[in-house]
Amino acid sequence: MRLDTFKAFLVKEKPPGNFTQYVTDVPFSFLPDHEVLIEVSYSSLNYKDALSATGNKGVTRNYPHIPGIDAAGEIVLDESGTFTKGQKVIVTGQDLGSNTAGGLGKYIRVPKEWIVELPQNLSLKEAMFFGTAGFTAMYGIKRLERERILPEGGSVLVTGATGGVGSLAVYFLSQLGYHVIAATGKLDKAEFLRELGARKVIHRDEVTQVNDGLLLHRKWNGAIETVGGKVLDAVIRQTQHDGAVACCGNILGDEIQTNIYPFILRGVSLLGIDSAICKMPMRLEIWNTMATMKPDSFPDDFKKEVELKNIMKEIKRFLKGKQTGRIIVGLD
Repeated sequence: MRLDTFKAFLVKEKPPGNFTQYVTDVPFSFLPDHEVLIEVSYSSLNYKDALSATGNKGVTRNYPHIPGIDAAGEIVLDESGTFTKGQKVIVTGQDLGSNTAGGLGKYIRVPKEWIVELPQNLSLKEAMFFGTAGFTAMYGIKRLERERILPEGGSVLVTGATGGVGSLAVYFLSQLGYHVIAATGKLDKAEFLRELGARKVIHRDEVTQVNDGLLLHRKWNGAIETVGGKVLDAVIRQTQHDGAVACCGNILGDEIQTNIYPFILRGVSLLGIDSAICKMPMRLEIWNTMATMKPDSFPDDFKKEVELKNIMKEIKRFLKGKQTGRIIVGLD
């Protein structure tokens, strides 16, 4: 490698608990000692990146650190011999961007087991339109399908529907023929959600402002639940017999208070979605399925591309709950 440094979005901690973020040149020695070096062309921003960038020790233990749980680029060097130079690849989840230097740097160095070859009909940029958010949404859908939650069985609810995971869940489900109910606190984005494929848009209060009954009126056959807390409890209690709820978020809290009756009287299944540690056969299936759903029909305001130097503005929007759609970060 002729270069001594590469450009990256670096977060430093100046004790006690003060964090600064800036774009700077980082030496290659900053990268961990793994087999595969990748030159990153595109990354994306996720809520987890916002937490890492602002010093959340539950996400990132040690600083200085380069966040970025998504990366798409080309192989520069593979000491394992698994991949060839110039091969286009994707890395999402695993430990990337959490405690391993991530995709908000021009280069990453990762284990070969973390890498997925880019599907033929996707570009590197399109892969980052999906990224971890799309991967998580599709993983949830795959789990619902495994429980026989199919389009002909009734509607599927998506909570947090304007967020990255939620909006892509709306899009994917609609493309697969489901009747999608999108729940959001941002009714000014109702048309945005309809353009993604939602058949019905409701305020999140319609989900949560219910009585304390152990079982409530059955409203949906399945759900992609992205926010957690009291929303997850309310969704479970309103799910139909033999329905299923895929749970993949905790913005509203990491605890749930519910009761046993939806599970033992209605047969509702609660499905945990851990997109970071997903076995490779399922990981490949998810990416190959997403590759059939080209992101060229998204609403204009679904995606925004930014440079490294401008991402703190977008991170602040994440933390204030004002971010919608997907933020793509170009590193070329």
